[in-house]
Amino acid sequence: MPRHYMMALVLAGGVLAGCKTGPDYVRPNVDVPSKWSSAREGGEADKPAAVTEWWTTLNDPVLNDLIGRSVEANFDLRMAEARVREARAARGIVAADLWPNVGISGSYAHSQSTESKSQSGGVATTLGAGLSPLGVNRNVTLRNQNASVTRSVTGFGAGAARATSVSLTPNSSQTPGRTSDLFQAWFDASWELDIFGGNRRAVEAADATIDAAEDARRGVVLSLLSEVALNYIDLRATQSRLAITHKNIAAQAASVTLTRDRFQAGLTSELDAVRAESLLATTQSQLPALESHIQGAIHGLGVLMGKDPGALLEELSTAAPMPAAPGEVPVGLPSDLLRRRPDIRQSERELAAATARIGEAMADLFPKFSLTGAFGGKSGDLGNVFSNANQLWSLGSTVRWPLFDAGRIRANINVQNARQEQAAIAYEKSIMTALEDVENALVAFAKEQVRRDLLDKAVKANEHAVRLANERYVQGLESFLSVLTAQQQLFQTEDQLVQSQSFVLTDLVSLYKALGGGWETHEPQEPDTAKSKPTR
Repeated sequence: MPRHYMMALVLAGGVLAGCKTGPDYVRPNVDVPSKWSSAREGGEADKPAAVTEWWTTLNDPVLNDLIGRSVEANFDLRMAEARVREARAARGIVAADLWPNVGISGSYAHSQSTESKSQSGGVATTLGAGLSPLGVNRNVTLRNQNASVTRSVTGFGAGAARATSVSLTPNSSQTPGRTSDLFQAWFDASWELDIFGGNRRAVEAADATIDAAEDARRGVVLSLLSEVALNYIDLRATQSRLAITHKNIAAQAASVTLTRDRFQAGLTSELDAVRAESLLATTQSQLPALESHIQGAIHGLGVLMGKDPGALLEELSTAAPMPAAPGEVPVGLPSDLLRRRPDIRQSERELAAATARIGEAMADLFPKFSLTGAFGGKSGDLGNVFSNANQLWSLGSTVRWPLFDAGRIRANINVQNARQEQAAIAYEKSIMTALEDVENALVAFAKEQVRRDLLDKAVKANEHAVRLANERYVQGLESFLSVLTAQQQLFQTEDQLVQSQSFVLTDLVSLYKALGGGWETHEPQEPDTAKSKPTR
């Protein structure tokens, strides 16, 4: 009958195993525009977005190398990878509740007793020793004709407690003592049947949490790629600005020499020479700030590589041109963001986990059934512990059902429902934020190209103005103020042109980041061992 009873419980558990409390997760359907609202004025195209290795479109081998090295050693990325491993390990803890718990235990005890009778007829003493897993308790009584010595020892080693007492007793006669040993060994198991699916919902939540951690890692990769590119562009742009500043310093120094020579020859006033020196000093004052900015950009790249700040100084201190923007930038459709943007993917997985936790909380409303069993034996002979005559076994079942908990379970269900609602709102917001990022990047990229082209025209016009002003000043047809004004405007527009060229590139990087590409080629190679384990 007990066996039939246990079989019935197992079969009933198997029938109900498909039952899960709580809502089944369905990805929300969020409406997104069919196309981008921004006009295509900067070379953007509605072709499928080619953003898997977007940095290669800038045609800069140094940048490609820096990006490859940063993915291998960046601190933030390594922390994100550790968080993925943490989520996988946590999933193993949750999944373990689906399986039985099996344990083994054993014990050994040794005892000895003696009986003695005094000559006056009546004093009996005992001598015994017991050994258990927790310690030793031993009481020893030694007698002679005139005294008895009793010593008690409790515990093991130096921490044992000892006590000794001496008392006078009459002589006694002793009988031989008896000794016995007792060996016990047990195998025990317990299994909570997941009839209402609470543990399986917990595993669902853990699986979704792993996915969210992996998408968070992808988001770190995406940010890292863009940060390396932005720092590198900033470095090359500042080096170009420094080169322009040195060029203008050389031209203004020549003007200082010219005005001094003309003043000494009596052809002009000293005011022209002073003005030329003032403009030269003002331009030279730009150098420290530019040089400091270059050092800072190199230091930032070094840390992004997982190195000390000065590790790349020798490698990157030599000036080089800025990368070149591609002629066409395919941007795809807004709906592509739902599968490609890591932050959207992460938010969706967090919503799935929150939905599963509702079912996990609802399972606490129902009874929990457990099966228990034990098998073992005990004997005075270690070799006969598991002999047929000494075997012991037991099977049983338990039911636990909370009847009153002051509303704790239902309050927890309300908590999980509220968290699921928050996750749903966060998911929808992440989609809208991603659309906004792309739209803003499209506008910025297109408009900055217009500004760059206008500044390029302004630089060419100012170069011509400087030549004309110098010629007319030498001929005495124009004051030196016209030369100074032309030189100052040329320097400003050249500097603004370089900055605008760098802004075009940074806006392009921002567009690629908003489109969500680049992480695909930097996926870890380790297998997802946690998910490959069976979960019943």
